[in-house]
Amino acid sequence: MDLASLIVVLAVALAVIFFIANSVRVIRQQRVGVVERLGKFKRTLEPGPHLVVPLFDKVRYNMDMRENVVPFPPQGVITEDNLMVNIDSVIYFQIIDPVRAAYEAQDYIKAIEQLTMTTLRNIIGGLDLEEALTSREEINQQLRVVLDEATGKWGIKVNRVELRAIDPPATIRDAMEKGARAERDKRAVILLAEGQRQSQILSAGGEKESAILRAQGDREAAVLRAQADRQAKMLRAEGEAQAITTVFNAIHAGQPDQALLAYQYMQMLPAIARGDANKVWVVPSELNDALKGLGSVAGKVASSAIPSAAEGEFTAPPKIDVQKEVEKQNAEEEEALRRTVEEAIQEAHELERPSRPDIQGALGTSEPASALPNGYEQESQPNLTQ
Repeated sequence: MDLASLIVVLAVALAVIFFIANSVRVIRQQRVGVVERLGKFKRTLEPGPHLVVPLFDKVRYNMDMRENVVPFPPQGVITEDNLMVNIDSVIYFQIIDPVRAAYEAQDYIKAIEQLTMTTLRNIIGGLDLEEALTSREEINQQLRVVLDEATGKWGIKVNRVELRAIDPPATIRDAMEKGARAERDKRAVILLAEGQRQSQILSAGGEKESAILRAQGDREAAVLRAQADRQAKMLRAEGEAQAITTVFNAIHAGQPDQALLAYQYMQMLPAIARGDANKVWVVPSELNDALKGLGSVAGKVASSAIPSAAEGEFTAPPKIDVQKEVEKQNAEEEEALRRTVEEAIQEAHELERPSRPDIQGALGTSEPASALPNGYEQESQPNLTQ
């Protein structure tokens, strides 16, 4: 084979290789190829290998069908109350028609950015700063609806719109920080006051329960003390009653006579004189004679009443009705005492007349009774019957 033939064969081989290389196109997953033939849209290529006509067909656009995330730089927007805020936004969109996305918009990303800026200015311009800061969800919803409607003819669907940051001016941020700090301090003070209030309520409840328990304890203690006092008084009364009964039985078992009662009566006179209410105690001049007469009468009664010698053995008195016996003996004693005292008084009056001058001379005074100092009274002869 000569040289010319060899060159022709090589040229044909290179042409075949070039033809095959330009006729096979491979489209990756989640992408769509837009084929143009001689500058005019021909067809779209799905993911996988495809054959095209070299020199006539060309894959002009290779569209990504996945959801795209495009952040936009901060945009200056004026609010309704004439405050400039910078808003940083993010757009989530997806190509649903690659042919329209390729031929309807020259640069759909830049178009979306400009549309986002103008829409934000329209929305934020109708809100004040407070509403703009607290209404992000409403702003996102309105912005998504407007962008989705405008980009629908481009074959693009806007899924979400997010405002990453809304930055007010520095002076406004300082004022807002001060207000937020004041609000936090206010909540802290309110919580502290509420805690103190709850603490005081609980303390008052505890003091109330404690006071109630103390009052109940004092009441029970007072009841127990009263019961103890009552039982003690009852025991003392029972003891005194038994003592009185024992003394009464002993007295009646001994059968005392009238002279012994008169003697006991005379022993009580010093005790009467020692009373705190006795301011004046006048000793009568005839007291000695009266006592002598009373002693003689008592001697006569004793000599006649008491036997000289006791005969036989002593036997305890039989049991008697206490109430009737007491009444009977009281009446007899009163009658005997009355008679004895009357006789003693009569005898004392008889002895009084001859002995008065001698007694006054013995006392060393001849002044009448009216000459006694003030505060003292001349008492009459004592009535021994009282």
